[in-house]
Amino acid sequence: MPTTNTLTDSKCKAAKPSDKPQKLFDGGGLYLAVQPTGGKLWRMAYRVSGKPQTASFGPYPSVSLQEARQKREELKAKLRAGEPVKEPKKAVGMTLDEAHTAYWSGRKDLSESYLSNERRAFEMHVQPFLGEREVREISRAEVLDVLNKMDAAGLHDYVRKVRMWLAQLWDWAIEQGQAVDNPPRSIKPERAFGSRSVESFASLELSEVHAFMDRLSYEPELQSVLACKMLALTWVRTSELRMMEWAEIDGDLWRIPAGKMKRKKDHLVPLSTQALELLDQLKARSRGSKYVFPNDRRLDRPMSENSVLYLIGRIGYGGRMTGHGWRSVGSTWANENGFNRDAIERQLAHSPEDKVRAVYNRAEFMPERRRMLQAFADWLIPPAQE
Repeated sequence: MPTTNTLTDSKCKAAKPSDKPQKLFDGGGLYLAVQPTGGKLWRMAYRVSGKPQTASFGPYPSVSLQEARQKREELKAKLRAGEPVKEPKKAVGMTLDEAHTAYWSGRKDLSESYLSNERRAFEMHVQPFLGEREVREISRAEVLDVLNKMDAAGLHDYVRKVRMWLAQLWDWAIEQGQAVDNPPRSIKPERAFGSRSVESFASLELSEVHAFMDRLSYEPELQSVLACKMLALTWVRTSELRMMEWAEIDGDLWRIPAGKMKRKKDHLVPLSTQALELLDQLKARSRGSKYVFPNDRRLDRPMSENSVLYLIGRIGYGGRMTGHGWRSVGSTWANENGFNRDAIERQLAHSPEDKVRAVYNRAEFMPERRRMLQAFADWLIPPAQE
């Protein structure tokens, strides 16, 4: 007899992503697919008239091991009774999968990293439940059920982004005649979901920064430590730092191309003396990678997106500080020290709506931005303590 129920919940929780997709088999065709991105999806292999088929039962842990096994038995019962496993697709109307591909492939105004985040969220949390359904037939209750699963898993901030992305997709579907109303937009996140995670973009008070830097100085010069310092010295987003390439460094200036920026506009980052010294350390350990912060195991990939956050938690500042929090620290310090507000906003890549003013800012505020970041670096890491 074939062995079934070989998995345990602890095995599912402990499964770690690798460079290639993995399959953890439970028997009877059921397995947990562990994606390189970290997503875990329940799937079941079976045959109809000798042809291999695959069913999707949803992501783990939103769908528990026990629930996945129950779905397996229900599907096997249908097969034994000769009942159709999948509802026949109608010839008219786009499925949510089709609409998703059509809409987001047309968003040329967004960076690849932004589109990748949206695509991953859809594949993990929405597609397994609603992907094969026609857009016009999906109800508000069904969308809310999917989002509630995320909220119940503690993804209070992430679920709001997914709802926003789905609402944009439905807006497009309405314009294309594929839907008549917008179920996601009718869901009010402030009433439907739990409170936002206070850790999402937590940042320190200025009075706490030097104690943080003192604690950081006790850590060995790991890549995550150097990355945390570089975030502090440049005020960029974590995603932008991860994708930093040596080819983008031009003397004491870091030129970030538009394709890597959230707003699809190129961004210039003046590099302080302290930042250039960090780059010298990083160059010596780059191992030939094009990335300034390469992955520990794959030189052709950037470092993990959570490396800095894990470091901050390990040194005792979890929930009080994040990599993104350096942007708030820098902005607060600069405003309190009288730097030009437009220069600060430009350095944070917050472009004004007025296009003429945006061009003016880019041309005129570079000298002040250089002075500002160097002054901040001297306050953060005083030269006498280097």
